[in-house]
Amino acid sequence: DPSADPSQQEAKQREAEIRNTILAQVLDQAARARLSNLALVKPDKAKAVENYLIQMARFGQLAGKVSEQGLIEILEKVSQQTEKKTTVKFNRRKVLDSDEEDDY
Repeated sequence: DPSADPSQQEAKQREAEIRNTILAQVLDQAARARLSNLALVKPDKAKAVENYLIQMARFGQLAGKVSEQGLIEILEKVSQQTEKKTTVKFNRRKVLDSDEEDDY
């Protein structure tokens, strides 16, 4: 965004660098490749997974690097949490029918 304040752009860039550094520390190469592919297709879901991984890393809940299989399991968890439940509601209207027997 060229109209944004340069200090805001620098802050966003620093935040992105910090995120990438943390993700590089907690993900192995195959998992990072899968996450970057996901970011191309579904950026919002990739962002949610990144936030989840960063939060786990900050609280020390990750033991070693996350493999590709571990990332797939995390993706499934995030998908279940963010899954949109669609419901179909039928609104049936009574139609006036001239063949009804209860005419007065």
